[in-house]
Amino acid sequence: MSDVLHTKIAVIGSGCAGLTAAIYASRAALPPVVVEGMFVGGPPGGQLSLTSEVENYPGFPSGVMGPELMGAMRAQAERFGTQFVVGDVTEVDLSRRPFTVKGGGLDDFTITCDALIVATGAKPKKLGLVGEKEPPAGMWGRGVTSCATCDGHFYRGEDVVVVGGGDTAMEEATYLAKMVRKVYLIHRRDEFRASKIMIDRARAAGNIELVVPWITEAILPDDDNNVRGVRLRHARSGEVREIDVKGFFLGIGHEPNTEVFKGKLALDENGYIRIGEKAGARGEAASATSVPGVFAAGDVADHVYRQAVTAAGTGCQAAIDAERFLANHD
Repeated sequence: MSDVLHTKIAVIGSGCAGLTAAIYASRAALPPVVVEGMFVGGPPGGQLSLTSEVENYPGFPSGVMGPELMGAMRAQAERFGTQFVVGDVTEVDLSRRPFTVKGGGLDDFTITCDALIVATGAKPKKLGLVGEKEPPAGMWGRGVTSCATCDGHFYRGEDVVVVGGGDTAMEEATYLAKMVRKVYLIHRRDEFRASKIMIDRARAAGNIELVVPWITEAILPDDDNNVRGVRLRHARSGEVREIDVKGFFLGIGHEPNTEVFKGKLALDENGYIRIGEKAGARGEAASATSVPGVFAAGDVADHVYRQAVTAAGTGCQAAIDAERFLANHD
C-alpha cells in the first residue's frame, strides 16, 4: 500500500480491545482501519491468539480456543466494514489532526485519521528460556503462562512454579495456592522486592515454598511438549536440582507496547498510557489520553486486571468516546 489511506477512526492493535473497538465503531457507521501487528507485542489477535483454551470469557460454557475466539471477533468486525492492514506501526504524528500513522509489514502503509484508538497491548516479561517460546520450539500455552487468573484453574491439585520476587509474583502465588497442591516460588536473590504484606500473605498460605536464591535454568518438557518440571541452579553454590511441576507461571511483570508513543502521549512510570483524569483529559471520556482525539484501550493502559473481558470492555468505551469526539469536533 503506497497511497495515503484516510479514515475517520484508526485502531492500532487487533486483540480483544482493538477488535471490540472496531466492532462498535463500525456499527456506529464509522468503519475503522485496524492495524494488525506482526511482531511488536505478538501476532495478530494479541496474546489470546497464543492461548489454548479460554474458560472465563462469558458466553462459552464449555470454553473456547483463544485463536478461535479472536478469529470470530475479527470476522465480526470485518462483517460490519472494518478494513485491516497487516504490519507494525513505526511512527505516529499526533501533533495535529488528522493524525498520521506509518508502518510496514506485508505492505508499507501511511494512514491518516480524525480519531485514533491505541490498543497495542502489553507483553509479559520473560527470562529468555527456550521453553518460554510458542510451540513447537517452546511450551507457551502448554504449561507456561503469565496469568494465574486466566490459567490457574487448569492446575487444580497439581504442583506449579511461580518465578519472581515482586508483588506480582506474590499475588500470583497466593492466588494459585487456593487451588493447586503446592506452589514453588522461585527467586534468584535472598531478599524479595515485594511489599511486606504480600510476603506475609504468601508465607501464611501454607502450601507456598519460597525457593531462594535459585536461578531458573530450563523448563523441562514431557514427551508431548507439555511442562513436566524445571531445572534450577543455586545462585551461590552452583548446585543443580530439578522440581517436578505441571505449570510454570512468570511473575516478573508485563511491558506495555508503547515505544512508538514515548514523548507523544502521557505515560506512567512503567510506560502504560495514562487515560481519563490521570491523563489530564476533560469531560467523561474514560479512555481519553493526553492528546484530544486519541484514546487507549486494553492492556496498554491497564496494568491491574489484564483480562480479555476487561480489554473488550475498554475497547467498547474507546469506540464510543471516539464517536462522541468526532460528533463534537467534525
